Amino acid sequence: MAKAKARHILVSTETECDALKTQIEGGSAFADLASEHSQCPSGKSGGDLGEFGPGMMVKEFDEVVFSAPVGEVQGPVKTQFGYHLLEVTSRED
Repeated sequence: MAKAKARHILVSTETECDALKTQIEGGSAFADLASEHSQCPSGKSGGDLGEFGPGMMVKEFDEVVFSAPVGEVQGPVKTQFGYHLLEVTSRED
């Protein structure tokens, strides 16, 4: 069965999400921005969500995590919780 490891940053607005993505593209560390800005408890660990399989996260997460290139920041991804930047850190299909 497929499994992936990913990290994310959760914020309340698409504008904030876009601004953080721009900072990452400019060289800021994903983990540092997650620690500073993420509204998810995972922010304390750099946004790390650990390992999970399909169906363990919300549908919008699954669609990105199990299709996006590994190591490339994706988003904003809108879910019921807010707006996310997602990065797949590893995946086994």
